[in-house]
Amino acid sequence: MVYTLIVHMRAKPETVEEVKGKLHEASRIYRNDKETIDWHVMQDPKDATKFAVVERYEQESSQHYHLTNPYWQTFDPYVVPRLAEEMQLSRFEEF
Repeated sequence: MVYTLIVHMRAKPETVEEVKGKLHEASRIYRNDKETIDWHVMQDPKDATKFAVVERYEQESSQHYHLTNPYWQTFDPYVVPRLAEEMQLSRFEEF
């Protein structure tokens, strides 16, 4: 089974490039976490403030490696103040 998280976020217009840069950096780091299949970052082509992250893990418990990565401590404190609204998180099990 593959466990997938999809995170939607909207940056404040004046912080789009900062959020984009942090997401790009995060994808390079998180792809290397144990039991992470991939960590994709996307930006809406019609609304540059909208981003989506698709995180794919071997199983639900694999998130442990992601959440204990020291980089995680820098991610939310940097990104959250630059968002126009709360992140929206959806969880799925692939079949």
